[in-house]
Amino acid sequence: MAPRVVSIEADGGSRGNPGPAGYGAVVRDPETGEVLAERSESLGTATNNVAEYQGLIAGLTAAAELGAAEVDVRMDSKLVVEQMCGRWQIKHPGLRPLAAQAAALVGRFTAVRFSWIPREQNRHADALANAAMDAAAGRPPATAAPARPATTAAAGQPSTTAAVPIVGSDPATAPASWEPRPSFTATRLILVRHGETPYTEQRRYSGRGDVPLSERGRAQARATGARVAELAPSVAAVLSSPLSRCTATAASIAEALGGDVPVRTDDDLIECDFGQWEGRTFAEVRQQWPGEMDAWLASPRIAPPGGESFTHVAERVHRVISGLLTAYPGETVVVVSHVSPIKLVLRDALAAGDGFLHRLFLDAAGISVLDMWPDGGVAVRTVNDTAHLSKID
Repeated sequence: MAPRVVSIEADGGSRGNPGPAGYGAVVRDPETGEVLAERSESLGTATNNVAEYQGLIAGLTAAAELGAAEVDVRMDSKLVVEQMCGRWQIKHPGLRPLAAQAAALVGRFTAVRFSWIPREQNRHADALANAAMDAAAGRPPATAAPARPATTAAAGQPSTTAAVPIVGSDPATAPASWEPRPSFTATRLILVRHGETPYTEQRRYSGRGDVPLSERGRAQARATGARVAELAPSVAAVLSSPLSRCTATAASIAEALGGDVPVRTDDDLIECDFGQWEGRTFAEVRQQWPGEMDAWLASPRIAPPGGESFTHVAERVHRVISGLLTAYPGETVVVVSHVSPIKLVLRDALAAGDGFLHRLFLDAAGISVLDMWPDGGVAVRTVNDTAHLSKID
């Protein structure tokens, strides 16, 4: 019988950085500490970080071969843990393919949690890695340290965790029902993408740059305001990204609602930081950064060069949505944001996979509507409604 949950201890290193390198990985039963699999290999000449990623990849591969559904990854590499959680950028081009390979393996499990542990608690994997480094350096093998049961980090020790899915309810535990639920008990979110900008028309990456609405975009914002007023005559709040293309769209909506609800901004609703891709056309990025583009498309944990991962965007957007559910139970809230934040909200509302992010198209000034209940129930009512834009030239 395949284990449902396993723990992985992984390590890697080199003597010289770069120098003779190797990795070690141990897969355990988290309840008994029993070693289910060991992996180690010499890598020739490589850096510490490359070896650490290779140890992670070997451990995840072994866990997948065992048929595990959930994995707790424990490493003493702060860099690998933070990068896999999407909180640190992957600046070195040599690490991006390895991170993408690890992220693809993560996607094979129901949940993967990453935790940093002190080296003292990673002695078994460290011993395997050192033996592999000895072999790479041509030294006779030393006796590996005996296997030790895994111990949990003591209280107060730094740890970081990333789970799949990153945000949203677990589809296995969220309440499910075929019967329609009363909408008046839900918080209704009206998600609006801002109107067009010159970058929209030119098919350019538009992230943190404050590109204003075009003339057509301003007309779309007015039409969107009228449509939102039809959908929700009573609105408790209008929340917007701080960028002007969103605040201008939100202002048109607030005006159409009678001007009684002020527009509030929240920095967590800002678009993804596209780093070096900002302002460039989609074709330019594909031509100049083909490897980075493939890695980015393969995993939400990978950030554009100098930019931000979708995993990080999801974490901050989740904070906003959680706050709205607490502050406005049973009320309607308009959220004006960008493509990436809205896609991430819809991905989790629909319990969809990460491929959803690259398959869903959201038009400028499109409207999506979902109801969210206090017990975690979700009903997606509309996605990318653009009927109100049909008369705009």
